Amino acid sequence: MFDFENFLKQIVEMDVSDIHLRVDEVPVVRKNGIIIKTNVEPLTKADMDVLVEDILPLQMKNKIDSIYNYDFLYELPNVARFRVNYAKNLQNPMLVMRIIPYKIPSFEEKKIPTVLQRVCKVNNGIIFVTGPTGCGKSTTLSVMLEYINENFSKHIITLEDPIEFLYKNNKSIFSQRQIGLDTEDYPTGIKFSLRQDPDIILIGEIRDRKTAKEALSAAETGHLVFTTLHTSDAVQTVNRIVNFFEPYERDLVRGQLAEVLRATIAQKLLPKKDNMGRVPAFEILIATPTIKDYIAKDELEQIYTLIKEGKYSDMITLNMYLANLVRDKLISQEVAMEASENKNELSQIFKGTYHTSNAKKNLAH
Repeated sequence: MFDFENFLKQIVEMDVSDIHLRVDEVPVVRKNGIIIKTNVEPLTKADMDVLVEDILPLQMKNKIDSIYNYDFLYELPNVARFRVNYAKNLQNPMLVMRIIPYKIPSFEEKKIPTVLQRVCKVNNGIIFVTGPTGCGKSTTLSVMLEYINENFSKHIITLEDPIEFLYKNNKSIFSQRQIGLDTEDYPTGIKFSLRQDPDIILIGEIRDRKTAKEALSAAETGHLVFTTLHTSDAVQTVNRIVNFFEPYERDLVRGQLAEVLRATIAQKLLPKKDNMGRVPAFEILIATPTIKDYIAKDELEQIYTLIKEGKYSDMITLNMYLANLVRDKLISQEVAMEASENKNELSQIFKGTYHTSNAKKNLAH
């Protein structure tokens, strides 16, 4: 039979990010963004049935025949925690596991710009960390929350589905609540968290109008809210939140968002030039009074102009950040071009025909 625990121990030592387990296929892992087949024997239906029975939460075991998708947390003590998605592939069980280390990394270890430390010092409002699945949003949030934990006395409530990083109380105290186990859903969790004396609320993800409404309300009432969205840049983040609402509500929501927004942090994970791991690329928007005014007036394209002109040193576009990474020889020019949302502009930066003061700055260190 498949020695699952020994397999996980070896895989975690390889510093992979994800594990794929399917019937009649060899286990597959993702390392540095690349899918790699292991040299383990293909898993049988019996292997997968035993594995699912062993790791599925107790409350779901009697429902195994009726569930098609389910997210849960599995822990192998002294090795790692794993965010697990159970699904079916050709009517057979399938597992995809994201490795969550016990140790929360630092800003330096993950090459996260120190400007985000200043973002951590605000006392209220809402901060979005955005990007595609697997880009490191959860890690960036954990680094920011751990920085707060080490430096400030706060009560931090996390609402997650499932809980990923575990925090040890330092200067701050944490209350970690899992959707479906500790609270009914995100909107309910946010509503009742306001009665639990929080300073900071982490919302794992905003997926719908009700969650967006409660998140904005929490930010309006003097709390600092961290949350995530699957958007690629600052403008898309604002539009996504506004578009959760009905057309007749959007002007009001736009004004509400303009009041409470503190920052949006969009990120991507890119392969390093030396093929030794990946490095994050960021687009950082700080909500200055001018930017708040543009959001309220629905003149979002003007925001890019402000950042590109280099008027605010704490902000940087993705293209500027990519150019910095290429200049520092952390990624190749080809990788930067592929990651860019505006390839013509980035090409001009590389050719030296696009001039901006921020493009010459390196906010990564």
